[in-house]
Formats: sequence, C-alpha cells, structure tokens
Amino acid sequence: MSITASRPTTAPTRTTLDDMSLSQGKRARLHSLLYEHGPANGTLLLLPVDQGLEHGPVDFFANPPALDPEFQCQLALQGRYSGIALQIGLAQRYQSRYAGRLPLVLKINGRTNVPSSEDAFSPLTASVEDAVRLGAAAVGYTCYVGSPAQERDLRQMNEVRQACERYGMPLICWAYPRGAAIAKKGGQDSLYAVDYAARVASEMGADVIKINIPRAHGDADAAAPAPYDTLVEDRREMLTRVIRSAGRSLVIFAGGSKQPDEELLGRIDDCMAAGGTGFIFGRNMWQRPMDQAMAMTERVHRILAQYGVG
Repeated sequence: MSITASRPTTAPTRTTLDDMSLSQGKRARLHSLLYEHGPANGTLLLLPVDQGLEHGPVDFFANPPALDPEFQCQLALQGRYSGIALQIGLAQRYQSRYAGRLPLVLKINGRTNVPSSEDAFSPLTASVEDAVRLGAAAVGYTCYVGSPAQERDLRQMNEVRQACERYGMPLICWAYPRGAAIAKKGGQDSLYAVDYAARVASEMGADVIKINIPRAHGDADAAAPAPYDTLVEDRREMLTRVIRSAGRSLVIFAGGSKQPDEELLGRIDDCMAAGGTGFIFGRNMWQRPMDQAMAMTERVHRILAQYGVG
C-alpha cells in the first residue's frame, strides 16, 4: 500500500535574506547575486563550468566552441546570469576581465570521474581566501552525502564553513547523494536521497543548497527507509518537501544533462512554484550554439520573472 500525500493548500513560502540571520558580509554578497545581477528579482540563475574537471573534455564535444571558457563567460554576461561557477584555474585565467560585471562563484573542491563514485570524495582545490582575493560573491563546495568518505567530507566542509564565517563569504553546497549505501536504498535521485542531502547541507550550515530534482517513485524505492518506500508524491509535492527539509537555506536546482526544451521549462516552473530560489544550468545551456543558448536563457528568464520576491 502506498502513501499519497495531499498537495499543500497554500503556496510554499520562499526563504528570503531576512529569514537567514546572515552576517553583514554574507548578506551583502548574496544581495548582489539576488538583486543586482541576473534576473535581479530575488531569484538566482547560475552558469557552472566545473564539468571539465568533473567529467573531462567529453562534455564539450556536443558544442566544440564551449571548450573555450570564453564561450561560457560571454553567455553568462550577455545572458544576464546571476553568476558563473568556476574552478580556481579558470577563475584566474578567464574571469579578471569580467570582474565587477559577472559575479564569480569559486568552486573550491572537486574530483574527476575516473575512479568509482562508491567512495566519492572531493578534496579541496582552492580556499575561501582565494575566493576573497578573486572578488568572488560566494564559494561552492560539493558534499557527497552517504559516501563511505563522508567523515572526511563533513570535517572538510566544516573547516570551509568556518572560513566562510570569518570572511563573510556565502557557502553554496552542491549536496549530492553518492555511494554504495545510497544505491542500495533507492539510488541517488530518489526522494529519500535528495531529501536527506538537503537536510544534511542545511545542518552543516550551507547558505545556498544545490540539489537535483527527485525522480518519480519507482520499484527501486522499495529498498528505501520507511515511509519513503511507499511515499508517492507528484513532482511539485516532492520539491516542496525537499525545500522544507532545507530549512532557512536558499535552494537552487541542478539542470543536469541536456534535456528537451519543454521538459526543462516545465521542471523550472515546478521548482519555482514549490518555493525554490533558482537554477544552476550548465550543459543544458552551453552545449548549444550561442544563439540557441541565448534564446533558451531568455525563456528561462521569462519564467523566473514570475517568481520574484522583494
């Protein structure tokens, strides 16, 4: 017997800066991302370019010009993105000419996908001090929830969080369920895994949490802990649940691999209607030729314009 949750009778409330008890430095930097760049209406639209480290050059075959980071920098600037997420090498080599015009999210840890993800762990590749030196608006940190390496991961994230507090730097957590234990309990895109990852990131002090959209309930969920094993919800209900688990942190959703346009736009509307703050789109945008990427970005802007907050 499955549990079917009823849809909330009132619209979800989106977390705002006033809800977050932020230090002055964090608030100033997040305000810049939310209200001075990108949609500039309290929503976020970020463009990540960390896939070269995480996946290798293979992701750029679909659109060879995107191998040059100038392609993404121009897309982010001309497409009015809230910011661009880069690893330290690209940030130092390509971002200086855009300083002040295109906010930087410095990704400070990462890994290749050559080894198995069963023991996933992302070591530090840069520091919060590097982010301050480069004028970043925030730092990005990947936490692999459920990995056998999570003891090292959480300890490392705590050290990053402490540095973020010292420097007034917002912490954006890429909260990704990974590892054999997650696979045995429904998989990394199950509601159980994504919901747990959102809560862990909140408990660890993330200001913004990047998560994936949970997949629909399926046979694999029978292995998840109760009540997730029988909990059947539609996409908006699942998204609302995950955002509530994130507490007083802003939630942005990952675009993932390239999808059909209408499916992608429908997901955006569902996430925002559920109380999300925005999206972080990489391959869904820069695997397209520039004119097509700009056209798709404009369609995303039109949806985000409907969900602005003061």
